[in-house]
Amino acid sequence: MLAFETDCHLFDGCGFPAPGLHSFMFEPLFTVGGYDVNKPMLLALLSTVVIIGFFWAAFGRAKVVPGKLQMIGESGYDFVRKSIVYESLGKKVGDKYVPFMVSLFFFVWIMNLWSIIPVAQFPVTSIIAFPAGLALIVYVLWMYLTFKKHGFVGGLKNITGYDKSLGGILPMVVVLEFFSNVLVRPFTHAVRLFANMFAGHLLILMFTIASWYLLNGVGIAYSGVSFVMTILLTAFELFIQAVQAYIFVLLACTYVQGALAEHH
Repeated sequence: MLAFETDCHLFDGCGFPAPGLHSFMFEPLFTVGGYDVNKPMLLALLSTVVIIGFFWAAFGRAKVVPGKLQMIGESGYDFVRKSIVYESLGKKVGDKYVPFMVSLFFFVWIMNLWSIIPVAQFPVTSIIAFPAGLALIVYVLWMYLTFKKHGFVGGLKNITGYDKSLGGILPMVVVLEFFSNVLVRPFTHAVRLFANMFAGHLLILMFTIASWYLLNGVGIAYSGVSFVMTILLTAFELFIQAVQAYIFVLLACTYVQGALAEHH
């Protein structure tokens, strides 16, 4: 619900139209090949188009002396490559995974960024299916690299933290590590992104609607305070959107590093 979609105001005898789960549910906009496409799905597709279009424009005709767009593209690419991938995996190993991590970072960031874009005004990652899908891709990559690097037995040891020196507590450690790595890790990877964007959008929506709802009589003074809070939360959300993309990719790099690490 958007603020202007309700005629309800303070002192009009109606309650505050609080946002909730219904604020994250959308009717299909159109159907393609029997599949319904709603607003979050359309924004996710637009995110892909925006990212491909930007990097194509930035690097399609790369020059030795870069123009403004190429400089921006190189800055973004280098940030992910040097500050995340190289720091986690090192240059020798990390170079192989830079394209994937750069794509992942900008895809998550742009899907988050829709929250503050007029008309769109919705973070795609606040729908759990999208973070879960991305976390699943990272999970499959992590599992593949683990067993490719260490073999079947070595891979199981890597996942379960098997170490004979643990003695009597070894069975407990194996169970806990297996549960943590195989089940909890991909879950928390997805939920961390989802929960932050869900909560942030809900807060912005609440204060936006409150600004409109209080815009009546003496409530106008409170409406002004609520509007200021909306602006502040939007600015803070802009920071959180980038941070969450950074954390998501940093964790992905950490999982890859763990998969390639020698088991002791």
